[in-house]
Amino acid sequence: MPQEDAPQSMSLSGRCAVITGASRGLGKAIAEHFVGAGASVMLLARNGADLAQVAGQLAPLAGMPGQLVCTFVGDVCSEQQCAAALTEAARRFGKLDILVNNAGVYGPMGPSEDVDFGQWVRAIETNLLGPVLMCRMAIPLFKAQKRGKIINLAGGGATAPMPWISAYAASKAAIVRFTETLALELREYGIDVNAVAPGALNTQMLQEVLAAGPAKVGQAFYDRSLKQLEDGGAGLTRGAGLVTFLASAASDGVTGRLISAVWDDWSNLPAHAGELAEGDIYTLRRIVPRDRGKTWT
Repeated sequence: MPQEDAPQSMSLSGRCAVITGASRGLGKAIAEHFVGAGASVMLLARNGADLAQVAGQLAPLAGMPGQLVCTFVGDVCSEQQCAAALTEAARRFGKLDILVNNAGVYGPMGPSEDVDFGQWVRAIETNLLGPVLMCRMAIPLFKAQKRGKIINLAGGGATAPMPWISAYAASKAAIVRFTETLALELREYGIDVNAVAPGALNTQMLQEVLAAGPAKVGQAFYDRSLKQLEDGGAGLTRGAGLVTFLASAASDGVTGRLISAVWDDWSNLPAHAGELAEGDIYTLRRIVPRDRGKTWT
């Protein structure tokens, strides 16, 4: 398990980042870690008032010369707004070093055949197509400078089925495979692309599950969520710390991985970058009979 104080040694001084979904929850925590580590940040979300409040809280932490905290009101589902956000970031910062695709929603809850299909599609747009759009806009900037960091937020839906929350599960599995694929496409340009599983967080999304109730999310998942609320969840610090690590030079060469903030010894991954590059550790893969000690095919 990673040390909780590990991110304190990860400098982002002189680096510039765009963080989506930065007006609350994990996105806000990531932004706070980034600013504390010396980065200039553009906070992107749909709610301008919330963004302004977060920016006001973070601005006093920006103590490095030239360090900026700015905002952009936009929706990652809009190609036009994604392009405008990245253009504005490049103008304000003069470059871009880091993209964090954090914006996400659970989407509709209930049996897949019954939920509102428009809401189902909207969840796919937010959780999958939005990050793809942001990556498409950022990659030319990264390629031009022969470096960059892309961090996509995944979650429990990426590694296990989530009955009654199918749009979330499908989108999070897809974003991990997209991450792995993009990492191979961009390796020769010095661009690292990784996905992060931050752990079970007590954010607004948890409240949405509890409000939906067991009839829509299933009794087992509802009971786990209620226990998570009572226990306090994984906390935001580990997830934000891992994202800070992956944004820093300390993680150079670690790419194409799905990394758990809670369970993986991520601060020591650079020592194993060669082994990671050669194998399928921390990736999605198909389980075959021999993986479970079976002899049948």
